[in-house]
Amino acid sequence: MIRFGCSQLVIERLDPLVNPGTLPSPHVHQIVGGNSFNSTMDPDTHDLVKESTCTSCTFAEDFSNYWTAVLYFRARNGTYKRVPQFANVGLRAVGGITVYYIPPYDGKTTVTAFKPGFRMLVGDAALRKVDGMQRQLCHRCYKSPDGAGVPGDSQDGAPCTGSDTQSLPPAPCNGGIRTTITFPTCWDGKNVDSPDHKSHVAYPKTGSFESVGTCPDSHPVLLPQLMYEVMWDTRPFNDPDLWPEDGSQPFFWSTGDETGYSQHGDYLFGWKGDSLQRALNARCNNAVCKELKVQTSEEAMKCTKAQTAVEDVDGWLESIPGT
Repeated sequence: MIRFGCSQLVIERLDPLVNPGTLPSPHVHQIVGGNSFNSTMDPDTHDLVKESTCTSCTFAEDFSNYWTAVLYFRARNGTYKRVPQFANVGLRAVGGITVYYIPPYDGKTTVTAFKPGFRMLVGDAALRKVDGMQRQLCHRCYKSPDGAGVPGDSQDGAPCTGSDTQSLPPAPCNGGIRTTITFPTCWDGKNVDSPDHKSHVAYPKTGSFESVGTCPDSHPVLLPQLMYEVMWDTRPFNDPDLWPEDGSQPFFWSTGDETGYSQHGDYLFGWKGDSLQRALNARCNNAVCKELKVQTSEEAMKCTKAQTAVEDVDGWLESIPGT
């Protein structure tokens, strides 16, 4: 599988997929990838590869944009503070997202890379209950202060198994919280987007991607499994005296959600030429891939972008921006 880090590009209220042209958008996102990211990104006119001058991701040919909601901590006095992020195991980055492109686990089935203009959304920012959640969106609570991301620390296996929860963890996590966002893997083969940004993709009709399940007839083209992992450093907020007196968990998504069910991820494809297809065909391992041009972590971390919707998203705030 291809696994690599993408450092923070910008944190702000923009969403060219769900709220194109809206400045600011309803809630805060953390965005990584190509620096052509903006509030519109019309698929008919915006070319991420041509219009980006750098990318915050490991692979220099990947100008895609990946983004998620942001986690906030609410203090007893009612003020909010953005939870910082840290790099996943084996990676060097400034916050950001760990991105996976996973080929079928049988080692032989091939997949079709995303096409120019492709975009999709998984999850629902308005959701406040478990009913209606899409598959494989979850939170992992790391048990030891120094074990975040280390296999075995949480006594769990693959993402969204074991004690991983769809809701935000109910108790302090000594090593922080990892969120996992996994996208559908079957495509209708025609549309690079749909009005809800979801209907052009689907899940296998039988089994799962992991079991090489069969795609439905309506969505016959097998895609790589795109997955995000985000590491949230909740350790500075683990003092019980900081938590609500009733013991309830104090974290909120930037959607204003304290349940955790509104977790979501957005994707705009922006790989150069056939680079992603070549890497998938070669079954590249992690960030080691002779098919792709790699840049240093330092180069990736230099690729940042100033806020367009200028506002404070980091200080102690009276409210979460947009809520």
